[in-house]
Amino acid sequence: MAVRWGMRLLLAAVVFVVLWVALYAVVNPPTTAYILTEGWRLDETRREWRDFDTISSHMPHAIVAAEDANFCNHWGFDMAAIRDALEDGSGRGASTISQQTVKNVFLWHGRNWTRKALEAAITPVMEAIWSKRRILEVYMNVAEFDEGIFGVGAAAPWYFGVDAKDLSPAQAARLAAILPNPKGRSAKRPSAFVQKRARAIAAGASTIRADGRNACFSG
Repeated sequence: MAVRWGMRLLLAAVVFVVLWVALYAVVNPPTTAYILTEGWRLDETRREWRDFDTISSHMPHAIVAAEDANFCNHWGFDMAAIRDALEDGSGRGASTISQQTVKNVFLWHGRNWTRKALEAAITPVMEAIWSKRRILEVYMNVAEFDEGIFGVGAAAPWYFGVDAKDLSPAQAARLAAILPNPKGRSAKRPSAFVQKRARAIAAGASTIRADGRNACFSG
């Protein structure tokens, strides 16, 4: 009896997650667990949802160049990056935009095996249901760019006093350069490291445009 109920609960959980993922393929996530937590801690957060077409085209290119250059060529996991990370003895650089979107939207922050296991299970589900463009759109709207500043819609005026649709290549690269450590880096007062990383991201974004690795989200 206990095993039967356990299987039913597991099946119900799987169905719930699949339906949740499917819902967010067409409905914009109203918030996330991390945004709620930061709202309670800070008393206020800033976030303004922006549809993909109302964000400067330079921003998604910069994000992909910074976080996941093979975004259009994998199914949620960049196996080459994972192998490189394992060889280096580090997890740095192995997490794709898809995995980060799953973590930000459906799970919680922090390093533990339970979250990583759930992330690994949900990522291919999301990849199967969402378009790559949708994944990138949601990511750009939930990523943290400063303490309490979530999404490009809030980050563009916060840092540069411009609308998200008006971000220049240099501004987009600088925003991408502060990821994944927005509390330790600033796009407004960039360190030498951030400036160097932003220049590399801008060059990478141009390369991605030129070699067609933007095909899944551009056009």
